[in-house]
Amino acid sequence: MGKKAACALFTALILLICLIPWEGLFLRGGTAAGGRENLAPLPSVRGRQGGLNADYPAQLQRYAEDNHGFRREMITAWSELNARYLGTSIAESVVLGRDGWLYFADTLPDYAGTAPMTERELFSAARNLALVQEYCRSQGAEFLFTVAPNKSSLYPEHMPGITASSAPHDAERLAALLAEDGTAYLDLFALFREQGETLYFRTDSHWNSRGAALAADALNRALGRESGYSGGPFVPADYRGDLYEMLYPAGEALDTDQAYGGGLDFDYEAPIRSAENLTIMTRGGGEGSLVMFRDSFGNLLYPYLADSFESALFSRSMPLRLDLAAEREADCVAVELVERNLRYLVRNVPVMPAPRRQAVESARGEGYVPLAREAAEDLPGFALLSGTLPAPPDDRSPVLVNTADGGCYEAFLLEDGGFGLYLPEEAEPENAVFYRGGQAVRLPLVW
Repeated sequence: MGKKAACALFTALILLICLIPWEGLFLRGGTAAGGRENLAPLPSVRGRQGGLNADYPAQLQRYAEDNHGFRREMITAWSELNARYLGTSIAESVVLGRDGWLYFADTLPDYAGTAPMTERELFSAARNLALVQEYCRSQGAEFLFTVAPNKSSLYPEHMPGITASSAPHDAERLAALLAEDGTAYLDLFALFREQGETLYFRTDSHWNSRGAALAADALNRALGRESGYSGGPFVPADYRGDLYEMLYPAGEALDTDQAYGGGLDFDYEAPIRSAENLTIMTRGGGEGSLVMFRDSFGNLLYPYLADSFESALFSRSMPLRLDLAAEREADCVAVELVERNLRYLVRNVPVMPAPRRQAVESARGEGYVPLAREAAEDLPGFALLSGTLPAPPDDRSPVLVNTADGGCYEAFLLEDGGFGLYLPEEAEPENAVFYRGGQAVRLPLVW
């Protein structure tokens, strides 16, 4: 074969390789989503108003990037090469651990102690939970808060060479404040550390079914009822880890779950698509009613609790829809939140009327507080008010709002000096009271 012919053959081979993704895109209709991805859809030349879509070229490029043929296979191959020979993860959200373990990157700040919550944030989170408990009890419901531990907090021995913080973690610091306030808290960290077996998946960020059963039994005990789900029986079952799927979207390796084999007696009040549903309502064989606010750790947890109660509502809403607990006249209200997301407690105002308080004597401060007001769709007859204090209050200062009719209400505390509360629509807020330097300060509200 001549030199020119060899060069031509080599060039043709390279072109064929480059055309493989486009062959998959145009002849096979693209690729399927993997790794919890949302792939860009095929754009329309026409815009929403009937004219030309000015963003069509950019949208078409994103579509081609997301949907070219064999994309998942190529990502998986590249990920395997990087993991095997360089010891690195190509997915920013996945950390390669030892012995085939994978960890969620969002848990690294908790593990290394690089971004701890401030004293003000911790007090605000604890105070907000105390207000939620106060409201639940006023409605005749028991309240319970618990934190699902990060996997790295329970199983650090498989973490890569990252130095763990020796300082108390945010969950531990928050638990101490909850104890001071008398807020009901279930410590799952201590419970899981007492166990002699691994109760989280190697390639997923969550507890397995046996771990969920242990948590369910503990929740039931804390709410005054008994269950024995953690005693089994359990049977091995294949499970596709969420972290593995992010890293190897076309991979075929499976994790092993310990699925509950004892049978659970409950039905759904309305069909659900998956355990990820925003709202799940059940009827079970137990007694009483439960409203539980949960995150993805509740996916394997809720079936046990659905079996434990006569009726239950499991919600992934944030902010917390306490109005649902009132509507359903719940006997128990539980909040489960994963350790890495504790700041969610100071980023949203729970949907509930602000608690009434006695007004306190305060001195007029300098400045004012702009107040935003919006109708409360989930709480008829109320308005959601929110504002930000012009200067930081004391770390342990509440925020009170006085109204023109002589009323006084306590607000929920938000990050960066923010606050928010639901007031009756007819109420006219006049000023905010908080503590600075140990002195009560009053600032007018402008809205």
